Amino acid sequence: MTLLELIEAQAARLSEAGVSFGHGTANAFDEAAWLALWALDLPLDALDEHEADVVDDAGRAKTEALVAERITTRKPAAYLTREAWLQGVPFYVDERAIVPRSFIAEVLADATIDAWLSDQTTRVLDLCTGNGSLAVLAAMAWPEVSVDAIDLSADALAVAAINVERHGLQDRIRLLQGDGLAPAQGAYDLILCNPPYVNSASMAALPDEYRAEPELALAGGDDGMDFIRRLLADAPARMSAQAVLVLEIGNERAFFEAAFPQLEAAWLETSAGEDQVLLLTREALTAAGFGTTGASA
Repeated sequence: MTLLELIEAQAARLSEAGVSFGHGTANAFDEAAWLALWALDLPLDALDEHEADVVDDAGRAKTEALVAERITTRKPAAYLTREAWLQGVPFYVDERAIVPRSFIAEVLADATIDAWLSDQTTRVLDLCTGNGSLAVLAAMAWPEVSVDAIDLSADALAVAAINVERHGLQDRIRLLQGDGLAPAQGAYDLILCNPPYVNSASMAALPDEYRAEPELALAGGDDGMDFIRRLLADAPARMSAQAVLVLEIGNERAFFEAAFPQLEAAWLETSAGEDQVLLLTREALTAAGFGTTGASA
């Protein structure tokens, strides 16, 4: 059996089992390829050059066992391989943190937000950092900045610490534990935030793969805006004069606009369209009545 034939057979198993995707892959073939390549110790981008390779019995058995575990446990593949990739960068992940998949990574990689930044952009905050992937990508994108990364979960921060060390960024990324902006220190020029934003009706309907992740990282209350309401109220006091906030809200644009009709937001293009990620300037926040004091130092 060739590698391609093995992947096609495993994709059929995944499809028949009705597993859900969305944690790095969008379909059964890509998921099966990920699991097979990992099981066979091949690079995840090496399918084209190895698809005709004959897989021995041991490799086939290892791949089939991994796919069986994926089907039986309904855990995202990243929790089984202990690795996820975002914009071509590898990250360690386990059940203590959400699987990294933020569309904010795209706007970091393609320089979408650079027009709102300047040479005065030196302090970045990654709020709700999870496994630290956005903090790492921000530090990579702008070698001159320092990054604070905040999360309420000490478990998630333990995972983030692994990734900060993995990418040799201990001197530029500081991990802070606490609720919302409470642990923030000083004013930031850029705040990135992929918060818990899933509304309660959607939470109730989530597939098992998403229920395997920490609920704390997903659940956003009745309309998904509970954390975001606090964030927007507190953010101006932690933003420098020209700072911007880049916020991911997933499929909740209608709820966001209903909750904050007075806000002037710039919606950013991603591979999922223009409804997932938005940008707010400090000026827009204060004009809409958020925050009553200047940025603190």
